[in-house]
Amino acid sequence: MKPKTLESYFTAFAWCCGIALFSAVSCVIFFLIYKGWNSLTLELIFGSTKPVDAILLRKQVFDGLFPAIAGTFSLVIISVAIAIPLGIATGIYMAEYAQGNLKRAFSLFYDILAAVPSILVGLFGFSAAIWLHHNFSKNIYPCMLISAFSLAFLVLPYIIRTTQVTLENLPQSVRLTALALGASKRQNIFYILIPCAVSGIISGIILAIGRCAEDTAVIMLTGVVAMAGVPKSILGSYEALPFYIYYISSQYIDSKELATGYGASLLLMGVCISLYVISYLIKIVLQKRFLTGGRRL
Repeated sequence: MKPKTLESYFTAFAWCCGIALFSAVSCVIFFLIYKGWNSLTLELIFGSTKPVDAILLRKQVFDGLFPAIAGTFSLVIISVAIAIPLGIATGIYMAEYAQGNLKRAFSLFYDILAAVPSILVGLFGFSAAIWLHHNFSKNIYPCMLISAFSLAFLVLPYIIRTTQVTLENLPQSVRLTALALGASKRQNIFYILIPCAVSGIISGIILAIGRCAEDTAVIMLTGVVAMAGVPKSILGSYEALPFYIYYISSQYIDSKELATGYGASLLLMGVCISLYVISYLIKIVLQKRFLTGGRRL
């Protein structure tokens, strides 16, 4: 077979795969919109409570999804805030300091960590909560903080790997320029390499946000409940959209109640999109600052 013919087949196959993936995602999105759009009302979110009173926390919402939305936002933000410094620091260590057998051992460990089922992470978080309850304080139970630490542990490989790979793939000219001008290795990392790698690092953070927002197995074992109101403390129980979707889809009474599950799915997509947009805007701001603002060594 001629090389040009083979290349044409490969290109056609790549196009078919891309179209199939786009079609599958589009079908899922349009199916959710078709099923849940009619139930996506203010009543679904706020119930019988006035939106202003709910947003300003003047009144609790017991028959709407506002507490679940607030709980999902809070959980994702806390989880990512825990995972970001640990993941970026570890990725920097793997890219710039780890060598030889130690680097290979750590790489194997992080690959295994990425493959751990989320239900096992949830079970570990639940066991940790029970251990803390018996050995440190009787006031410690499965709660939002335990869920956040468990989710942070779950998404660490995404941030570590994207940080490591992005730093390692920087051009050699970029890596050596500051060192050639007399900068220390620490200065080179913080003022040259990380600014150049910020786009890839934030891409890993965006992946972590998506995983935190959608995971149900972890939060089921570590503190989420069906009705808790807007979270008042990180040491208390909370509501979350993934759990609501799970128990509505498994215990619905009629088609109307099932439709609220589709509406909750659209709300969860909205939460994820909002967090993605915020992350993207942060990436743009950081890129502009590093590219135009400049920093002294």
